[in-house]
Amino acid sequence: MLDSCKLKSACNLPLICNKKIHTVGTSNADVPLADPGMYQLDITLKRGQSLAARDRGGTSDPYVKFKIGRKEVFRSKIIHKNLNPVWEEKACVLVDHLREPLYIKVFDYDFGLQDDFMGSAFLDLTQLELNRSTDVTLTLKDPHYPDHDLGIILLSVVLTPKEGESRDVTCSRPALPALGFCRAELQSPYCQNAQFQSQSLRLSDQHRKSHLWRGIVSITLIEGRDLKAMDSNGLSDPYVKFRLGHQKYKSKIMPKTLNPQWREQFDFHLYEERGGIIDITAWDKDAGKRDDFIGRCQVDLSALSREQTHKMELQLEEGEGHLVLLVTLTASATVSISDLSANSLEDQKEREEILKRYSPLRIFHNLKDVGFLQVKVIRAEGLMAADVTGKSDPFCVVELNNDRLLTHTVYKNLNPEWNKVFTFNIKDIHSVLEVTVYDEDRDRSADFLGKVAIPLLSIQNGEQKAYVLKNKQLTGPTKGVIYLEIDVIFNAVKASLRTLIPKEQKYIEEENRLSKQLLLRNFIRMKRCVMVLVNAAYYINSCFDWDSPPRSLAAFVVVEDMLEDEEEEDDKDDKDGEKKGFINKIYAIQEVCVSVQNILDEVASFGERIKNTFNWTVPFLSWLAIVALCVFTVVLYFIPLRYIVLVWGINKFTKKLRSPYAIDNNELLDFLSRVPSDVQVVQYQELKPDPSHSPYKRKKNNLG
Repeated sequence: MLDSCKLKSACNLPLICNKKIHTVGTSNADVPLADPGMYQLDITLKRGQSLAARDRGGTSDPYVKFKIGRKEVFRSKIIHKNLNPVWEEKACVLVDHLREPLYIKVFDYDFGLQDDFMGSAFLDLTQLELNRSTDVTLTLKDPHYPDHDLGIILLSVVLTPKEGESRDVTCSRPALPALGFCRAELQSPYCQNAQFQSQSLRLSDQHRKSHLWRGIVSITLIEGRDLKAMDSNGLSDPYVKFRLGHQKYKSKIMPKTLNPQWREQFDFHLYEERGGIIDITAWDKDAGKRDDFIGRCQVDLSALSREQTHKMELQLEEGEGHLVLLVTLTASATVSISDLSANSLEDQKEREEILKRYSPLRIFHNLKDVGFLQVKVIRAEGLMAADVTGKSDPFCVVELNNDRLLTHTVYKNLNPEWNKVFTFNIKDIHSVLEVTVYDEDRDRSADFLGKVAIPLLSIQNGEQKAYVLKNKQLTGPTKGVIYLEIDVIFNAVKASLRTLIPKEQKYIEEENRLSKQLLLRNFIRMKRCVMVLVNAAYYINSCFDWDSPPRSLAAFVVVEDMLEDEEEEDDKDDKDGEKKGFINKIYAIQEVCVSVQNILDEVASFGERIKNTFNWTVPFLSWLAIVALCVFTVVLYFIPLRYIVLVWGINKFTKKLRSPYAIDNNELLDFLSRVPSDVQVVQYQELKPDPSHSPYKRKKNNLG
């Protein structure tokens, strides 16, 4: 155990105790500080004891930041309402030299407000032994109040020299705007970062393809039972958060209930062969103030058998009630990274195997496996200069739904060449391939350089194309183009059947924020939809005026079959008698505005999707609708309508009996969710590259 006298508070950095560490192992006490070699620091954040209370209830919600110099290299998860938190989190950091100590700072998380400082300490890396695990006890201090006892933090650290390795190989990457990326050419097989904990893998010398995750964890959140009441009305508005490593998912909110029915399904990637632990927390949504913690539980995946669905009823710790889940572990999907010289479709035997896998004869074999996608990321030209030197350090992120892969970084170059091949399994042919270029910065989060979004159905196989990079909102061009060659192979029947089931939701998505421009745009879109309805009303009214007798006669026949009574039910929300402060009221107003903004977007998108179905914006979907209508017409010709309605009713009423945990869905809404709205049509529209901006073109012109 390291003596705590070596670990002073941040305010006494120059003071290092002269006490020697008497343990067996190779010490780095005599290593020169100017040693240019790299070191790998493996940190295990174990737990805290007797931490300071910063909340009114006499507790805190602590989390820990690790910093080296001015760079944040790791941030732990938040442990709610606990002064003796247990983290058991691992981090892997590359250290250029041992001059800079490792700073440890503890904060209390406050929703919507500035987090409270709970103390800090530092670890002198020159006092650690090489290649040996060392337990460390840190006494937390506040520089402004050095006499206050703020508790202790327990760590385990291992310092390993990384001699002879390239400095381009980094275990700790700058933070990205989204979580959960896999890197093509990282040295360590498992590294964790400040903003994300990315599993990584290095390509072999033969440039063979390598799988980046070992399996898929399919989770279905069924329901909650007897949850704790957190609101004054004796109810709660529960939702659930899931976390597996860097991967996160948040369920929808179920208002005013203690026995919520979610019926949500999502997938996590499984990186470790032995499994992993899924952290699950339940929360009560409170508008305008901090959400209440209901309870927590965990799922140890190493204890579950593969290729089998497990029903689990989990007792919530630190709270009340149960959560019911279905968990299934399956084998790895075909996701890989390789060099341009080794790709699947150029190997004739492998290509024939892939074509056979998605042939029309294998319609009912693994309905979830719709197709195969290969993306060649070749190069980019004329990128934006993000560094003060007039250059950038670009790398590329390739995303398909929740699958995210990275290229290596090309340093100090505005015209990088990556020459990488990525392969993905297609679960939904209506997915959109997103390719984003970032500039790597060692000391801060990566800078955005440009992005393109390409619907899979719009791809022309085997054609190398130059895509103009767009801004973050995909509404206009930014500087540079990226050259991609994409191939899509899929089974059309499987793709059509998958169109009628719920769309996969991204579990890494930024929450919508209030935007005046976005609110105005959604209002205008909504106004257009309303005007369509108004014009339709005028058209219907003209039928009653008998301006056109044939049209009025046809309308008379149709209206007779469509008349039905509707009852409206008014719900009166319970008023919350709790007094709110000024800041809470502002948050409440902001949440209401965001809700209005989202509702306008949903309603406008619904109308635009119906219009775009008839406009043949996506021919595949329009043809699918025509085929479905033709099939229904033929069936209706041979089978009386009453029998069809009878079968449909029996199916609906017995669905819960036949499959109690089936996810509810509406096939028509699922179909419309695949049709792009007008906003998405603009985002997916390709911009024509300007040939004069190509550096290769300019070189030819200069030679002429």
